Amino acid sequence: MMSAVQFAAQTIKAEAIRLGFVLAGIALPSKPPHFDVYADWLKKGRYAEMDYLATERARQHRLEPRLVFPPARSVLTLGMPYPSPVSVPIPTDGHLRGRVASYAWGEDYHFILPPRLRALGDFIVATFGADAISHGFTDTAPILEHDLAQRAGLGWIGKNTCLIDPRRGSFFLLAELFTNLELEPDPPFVPDRCGTCTRCLQACPTGCILPDRTLDAGRCISYLTIEKKGPIAPEQRPLMGNWVFGCDICQIVCPWNVRFASLPGEAAFSSQPEVPYPDLLRELELTPQGFNRKFHHSPILRPHRRGYLRNVAIALGNARDPIALPALLEIFGTEPEPLVRGAAAWAIRQIGAPKAIEALARASSGEKDPYVLSEINP
Repeated sequence: MMSAVQFAAQTIKAEAIRLGFVLAGIALPSKPPHFDVYADWLKKGRYAEMDYLATERARQHRLEPRLVFPPARSVLTLGMPYPSPVSVPIPTDGHLRGRVASYAWGEDYHFILPPRLRALGDFIVATFGADAISHGFTDTAPILEHDLAQRAGLGWIGKNTCLIDPRRGSFFLLAELFTNLELEPDPPFVPDRCGTCTRCLQACPTGCILPDRTLDAGRCISYLTIEKKGPIAPEQRPLMGNWVFGCDICQIVCPWNVRFASLPGEAAFSSQPEVPYPDLLRELELTPQGFNRKFHHSPILRPHRRGYLRNVAIALGNARDPIALPALLEIFGTEPEPLVRGAAAWAIRQIGAPKAIEALARASSGEKDPYVLSEINP
């Protein structure tokens, strides 16, 4: 006969699936087994400029998950799929194209997941009474969520640090619902199904994936294009290729994702026109108003226009196509943001046409910003 904690767990997980989550498992809010790996990662300074990850509060909350919601007795860990880029062809129309990580092809998940979590919390109250309280998180609290998901039986932490589900791969977003209900925990996912495969390590252009299943964040293309606020180091720029927001390489090459490439994602994350492979020359024309309008409710707002156009200029520099020179010279001469002007100057030098270098020198006659000057005359 099913116990009360088993019944409650199954009932809540069934509702989560109805709400659009494809993965649902339960773990206890106890000390994460992989906390020492996280602590060592911090000690080695591999969090780059993301200092918020290394605060004492962040450490303590990741060590004791109950601190994020003290009444918690159980944690429901959930996964919602987004489109896989494995089967989406790159346009062959001759335009200079960038690439965007597939989780950002549609709406920002911060607008999609929280309402579903609140709906699940309302269901818990309606089903189990007003004393059944809960609180949801979508990377909005210091939680080792991959560790929680593995303990909840959703999958294993792959060599690329992504959580991999053996039935769906790794193209899904995680969320957590902490509740004061006592729910039967699921058995943890123990097998390591990466085996001897090292495709993700071999494919990473920057070598940021480390042998201990952590990342050197400061070398990761996702970090560089999203979290990095200032200029990107010159030696890192060629490694970015045409990625302008995020990176999917380590997931694209994963055999588990190739196997499940045709699985659908949540409709809200479906690609908007030209977002997956944006026309770089058109992106370079985005005004502040145009940028905010185009990426309203999109994760691409995160690096702000100056960070995004910095990435676009770097991608054009990596393309080394002279067709981009007029647009790059135009933005160098008119753009108020030094970060963008500097990236445009670098791109012009990468393309390297003598006339372009001369034009850059003429256009820079009134330049006073030290960073931009360093890009003009490295």
